[in-house]
Amino acid sequence: MLYSLIQIVDLLVNLITWLVITQFVLSLLISFNVVNTHNDFVAGLWRGINALLDPLLRPVRRIMPDTGAIDFSPMALIVGLTIIEHLLEGLARSAMGL
Repeated sequence: MLYSLIQIVDLLVNLITWLVITQFVLSLLISFNVVNTHNDFVAGLWRGINALLDPLLRPVRRIMPDTGAIDFSPMALIVGLTIIEHLLEGLARSAMGL
């Protein structure tokens, strides 16, 4: 049972990581005018990704200092989730006696 929960957490961390990477790449493509948000698909994708990630990134942005034009909150989110994932995995291994 505990191993299944660890696998679910691992899956969620991987999904969030890929969403953050997709948001980063899409923001670069938008800022360099490779794609623009006047396209309905791009606008919908951008709004959807931001709607999924904003509740996770907003608390991180409140804690982190203002660094100007560079937003380090996605990287901090990925690092924080990875640390939590490894801690849970360690707890699960110790609980199972491995």
